[in-house]
Amino acid sequence: MGSTWKKVKVALGLNMCLYGPRNLHDSLPSIASRSSDAAAPPNLLSSASFSSDCRPAATPTSSSSGLRLSKSSTRSSKRTCAICLTAMKPGKGHAIFTAECSHSFHFHCITSNVKHGNQICPVCRAKWKEIPFQSPASDLPSGMMRINQIDWPQDDSWMTVLRRIRPPPIDASRQIANLSHGPEPSLYDDDEVLDHQSDIPDGGTSVVDAVDGSTGTIEVKTYPEVSAVARSAVHDNFTVLVHIKASLANQRQHCCENQSSFLPSQSSRAPVDIVTVLDVSGSMAGTKLALLKRAMGFVIQNLGPSDRLSVISFSSAARRLFPLRRMNESGRQQALQAINSLVSNGGTNIVDGLNKGTKVLLDRKWKNPVCSIMLLSDGQDTYTFGIGSSHSETDYLSLLPVSIHRNNNTALQIPVHSFGFGTDHDATAMHSISEISGGTFSFVEAERTIQDAFAQCIGGLLSVVVQQLQVRIECVHPNLQLSSLKAGNYRSNITASSRIGTVNVGDLYAEEERDFLVTINVPVDGSLDEMSLLNVKCTYQNPITNEMVILEDIEEVKIRRPNEIGEQSVSIEVDRQRNRVHALESMAKARVAAERGDLANAVSVLENCYRALSETISGQAGDHLCTALCAELKEMKERMENQRIYEASGRAYVLSGLSSHSWQRATARGDSTRNGSLVQAYQTPSMVDMLTRSQTMLPGNPTPRPQRTLRPTMTFPARSRQR
Repeated sequence: MGSTWKKVKVALGLNMCLYGPRNLHDSLPSIASRSSDAAAPPNLLSSASFSSDCRPAATPTSSSSGLRLSKSSTRSSKRTCAICLTAMKPGKGHAIFTAECSHSFHFHCITSNVKHGNQICPVCRAKWKEIPFQSPASDLPSGMMRINQIDWPQDDSWMTVLRRIRPPPIDASRQIANLSHGPEPSLYDDDEVLDHQSDIPDGGTSVVDAVDGSTGTIEVKTYPEVSAVARSAVHDNFTVLVHIKASLANQRQHCCENQSSFLPSQSSRAPVDIVTVLDVSGSMAGTKLALLKRAMGFVIQNLGPSDRLSVISFSSAARRLFPLRRMNESGRQQALQAINSLVSNGGTNIVDGLNKGTKVLLDRKWKNPVCSIMLLSDGQDTYTFGIGSSHSETDYLSLLPVSIHRNNNTALQIPVHSFGFGTDHDATAMHSISEISGGTFSFVEAERTIQDAFAQCIGGLLSVVVQQLQVRIECVHPNLQLSSLKAGNYRSNITASSRIGTVNVGDLYAEEERDFLVTINVPVDGSLDEMSLLNVKCTYQNPITNEMVILEDIEEVKIRRPNEIGEQSVSIEVDRQRNRVHALESMAKARVAAERGDLANAVSVLENCYRALSETISGQAGDHLCTALCAELKEMKERMENQRIYEASGRAYVLSGLSSHSWQRATARGDSTRNGSLVQAYQTPSMVDMLTRSQTMLPGNPTPRPQRTLRPTMTFPARSRQR
């Protein structure tokens, strides 16, 4: 019976045939907290009559495929539902639907089938003129729910189940072809026009001087490791920390008006163009695809009318499912339709998906200031390299479009934020893609957290306040030279004279921070009581006005040069960032050892780093970043216990950590998106706000519950003043 049932599910293509408990009255409170019907706007749902004694069956099922039923498996009678193969008896808690072809089914079974695009009878293949739909939960009699509920974990409080929706009337000038069928255009220049496009200067950019940070967008602080060096002493590898923070000044008024949200308003932030490249290979069938649809529903609902979204799906080949459209009411409805039509089958061709995703952004006629690709895959790219073949970052560098290479010296930068879904994805490939493009790599280990991972990502993308940021560090004293400049993954350079160093930072989210360690050799100097060491300048682009801003005349880094000095304590800010760099280097070293199969050496490297961090000033003081680093090192060590564990999750966990600390940007890994997790770093208030929405939003209520809010994990405490 089990084997027959499995074949029937696969043949019917039931993507999300999801059911709730029989006793709805007893379980209503817990279900209501996870209800999904109300998560979609009521006016998007089609309606039909429903008998008052109907209660959904309790058996959950999910699958998707394009196969057809064999003749032997399509036999049914009026007493048996051809979908779930259980008895149909009116009045026994199940509504019965009889189609125009005279075949009968449980109402909840057939509505779950047709809502994913199946408009033909699963028994005789006759095409129906009238299709059964379920109506919104608000139309239900008291005590009844009309949703097909999946057996999600109890703490999953917001479930978005996408319904088949009737598209609203669309202006002929904006008519979009059904991209699920027929040939794709050779040029993706059919992106929807932007209302604000005329407000953005065309061509060159103007330059605005920002003396002493008067624009309030960028805050610069510098910290020498100690405040004084004796006149007669030489201090080699003297460390200076350069701290950059993108101010939330433009959004503070909005935050005051709505204390529950740190997200910038639509009018005070840069609109985005997002292309989602989604794996719909055969391995995504069932729950994975249902979770992906739910996560994409969350993304669609949280984009504004000036933001645009395009959807690329890929399996054995890639296809543009939805063009670049604004997420206004009609755009959201059609995007939900596109996501709801996803069906899993075939192999995994990541490179083809990325090529099409990049093409959407390259071919567009109109451009929002911020653009990005979100790539999700749960498997290995079997079409580019073949099964079992080895490949490296160099291989992907030669195969991926030049436009997504962050060092391609072109004006357009397209970061790819990749998400490794489950334990079977190619973490090395996904990490390489994100590194090449300047994006981040997240490891979505628990499949049900994919929505939280997406939420954290778009929380950042929807709050970009600085673009093309470049930091310039110049020696002031004539006898000083730069020894090193530690900038992680950011492209940095020290001139031949060793007097000037630059770091290309790129985009910053609101309240996002960057820290760079500069080392110099302090010589003997008995002529002055005070020595000027470094000067820092910044240039960046305002993404809303397109103006280039120059931030200069920042206070020089100085130290005292007395004849004698007593015992000095090292700056905790400098010590904190030294710990981060040390942990990053240790993680990279441990990964190299693990890839060689030397897990004992890898574990030893992590243990030594853990002990070293625990003994530092910031470690002894219980510094939050140091605590997070130690927790992460411990977790990595446990995931390198043996080769099986490392292959299943250790590699992806380490690579996601390397991505986070190298870019100083939040990524998802383990339980890092959950409230109370120790492994949290670089989350901004807007990321935290979007996570809170994802984790606490009640069905039908756009405002998250205030009692459960997450706290942002910032590199520096909130006491920092704006320069």
